[in-house]
Amino acid sequence: MPLDDARRVVEAAIAAHTFPAAAVEAGGSAGVLWAGSFGRLTFDADALAALDDTIFDLASLTKPLATGSAAMEMVRTGALALDAPVSGFFDEWRGIEREAVTVRDLLEHASGLPARLVDQPPATRREFEHDISTIALEYPPRSRSIYSDLGFILLAFLLERIAGAALPSLFDPVLAPLRVAPPEYLGFEPPPPLRGRCAPTLPMDVDPRRGRRLAGEVHDNYAAALGGAAGHAGLFGTAAGVGAFARAFLRAARGLDGAPFSTALVPLFVARSGVPGSSRALAWDTMLPTSSCGTRMSAQAFGHVGYTGTSVWIDPARDRYFVLLTNRACGGGTLEEMRAARRAFHDALGDL
Repeated sequence: MPLDDARRVVEAAIAAHTFPAAAVEAGGSAGVLWAGSFGRLTFDADALAALDDTIFDLASLTKPLATGSAAMEMVRTGALALDAPVSGFFDEWRGIEREAVTVRDLLEHASGLPARLVDQPPATRREFEHDISTIALEYPPRSRSIYSDLGFILLAFLLERIAGAALPSLFDPVLAPLRVAPPEYLGFEPPPPLRGRCAPTLPMDVDPRRGRRLAGEVHDNYAAALGGAAGHAGLFGTAAGVGAFARAFLRAARGLDGAPFSTALVPLFVARSGVPGSSRALAWDTMLPTSSCGTRMSAQAFGHVGYTGTSVWIDPARDRYFVLLTNRACGGGTLEEMRAARRAFHDALGDL
């Protein structure tokens, strides 16, 4: 049975210390087919059990869910053009190679920007903007694709500049029609009263916050330096909250009423890039049999993962979505162990 097999995958990963806690949801455009929670919030023997309302740091799911959705809405209203040059928004984005870089390139991780900065994150937004705009490009734009947090940080700055509002405010019009109501959660850093429900993470060795657990505080040190909300990280959610987003996005991808998402634009945003060797779409990734989605998704599937141990995959051809939230970044396993667990999880649900 698919659900029994998927449960065994999650329980085995917890036993192997790949992550201490997990929450899952799977369903289709009509509703939820399976939801559950597993493990404890940390590896401590007396830790609280994970529950269906446990809130996880979604890490890079922020890219498609928040930043990508805000960009798509601006494209829908005409406030943003995908082929607008980045140089039109940032005075310091200059140079022959940079002149051709567009908003589309940032969304497709094809701008030439490296993954991260060489040095520790700067202290202010202005310094981030300067450092990203002037750092040497790693490759000629659109010649290849390198996954870049820097590109999405800059993209959020660009969206905020157009709208005259911060990224969390740009996400609000996306979130409101989803009707994510307590105890569900989907949003940027949870307020203090909710932090007891958050699955903790441990800071990276380069993070000045190292030595303590982070519960309801963003794990990514760049996002933390930017006040907790950035274009690449900062979103938190329950499995049901992410599931509500995925279900609406799935409906839009299938041409149904996908409010708040545009049934005309969703196919554009999830279409694979024409960049050589890239599996990326606009803020999303697409199905490869070698990726975290496993081998049983259709060629139409798209999704994303987060460093902390989170993922969402959506398969319009099968009318299915799959949410797997964990806090691997709380003393759990390696990225490769997490990837293996994700693949096994999705393959187990291949007949759902």
